[in-house]
Amino acid sequence: MSNLIPGFSYDGVVTVNRVILKDGYSVDDLQERVAVLCENVKTYHSGTGFIGGFVALNSGEVSNEGSTIGQAMESLLKGREALVITFWRSFEDHERSHRSETFQPLFQDVLELCENGNEEIAYEMLWSGQAYSPNEAEAAREAKAKYAP
Repeated sequence: MSNLIPGFSYDGVVTVNRVILKDGYSVDDLQERVAVLCENVKTYHSGTGFIGGFVALNSGEVSNEGSTIGQAMESLLKGREALVITFWRSFEDHERSHRSETFQPLFQDVLELCENGNEEIAYEMLWSGQAYSPNEAEAAREAKAKYAP
């Protein structure tokens, strides 16, 4: 496994929250509340298991090349669905962060705008990697041409 996320161990834990915005709330509302929550996690849990994270918003695009459900169309959740993905040293570290007094009020503020409530799934990391440099990519193509069947 490559070190795509600096400081993230091969046996770390990834958590994924799926947020669907309620009517009446905007992406700006989501960004503001999640930013305050993430700042809290960085401030109080960087030394107790938090490694990093990111938030991604549904762009509406559906890959026709990568989907097997028919012709690509625009996602109905465009601009309303976001994933909050965090990286932790262990699941226990993650759970401890959620029990902190500073975290809970901010977490409730985020949940207030969620149409779907919240289910946070923890995943074990199996692989991560970066793109090759131009020289590495060329060497890989040459090796495949020479050795691959």
